[in-house]
Amino acid sequence: MNSRSTIIHRKTKETEIELEFNLDGSGTSQIDTGIGFFDHMLENFCRHGFFDMKLTVKGDLHVDSHHTVEDTGIAIGQAIKASLGNKEGIIRYGSFLLPMDETLVLCAVDLSGRPYLVFDEEFTVDKVGDFDTELVKEFLWAVTYNGGMNLHIKKISGENNHHIIEATFKAFAKALHSGSRIDDRIKGVLSTKGTIN
Repeated sequence: MNSRSTIIHRKTKETEIELEFNLDGSGTSQIDTGIGFFDHMLENFCRHGFFDMKLTVKGDLHVDSHHTVEDTGIAIGQAIKASLGNKEGIIRYGSFLLPMDETLVLCAVDLSGRPYLVFDEEFTVDKVGDFDTELVKEFLWAVTYNGGMNLHIKKISGENNHHIIEATFKAFAKALHSGSRIDDRIKGVLSTKGTIN
């Protein structure tokens, strides 16, 4: 199998992003967004999805974290889409039910080319560490729409906000890993339309 990887450079007045992404990696990462908790979540995403990622983000954190998190989501979404190429042979669908202590999060993904996010989680604090909890949805929205995927996230149970967010990133990683795998039985793309782009 050819390596499905890409490099993304993104620069705006608000952020500058350098990203190397490998869909068929081993789970290694070097991440520096300037937001410690966000770095930790992205490291978990890579480790549990077996994605390799080198990511450096210089954002306007003197304003707040919004631009940094959203633009990182845009870049990661673009990288996933580019790494999938024409999507020939991919399983396309993936889902995972991930437990973490008292928390249980469901994630389902369809790499259909049609972006849509359903996000069913609520948080009871504004921040975890230096990360605004409302930015979980913003990040996933940016990944979804730039990656061309249908993504459903649902908290089944959970009280600890750290656990809920971490379980969300891990469940997304596992579902994406499942849906992006190649199955030799699939000839072309898994669609009666003949395309999933």
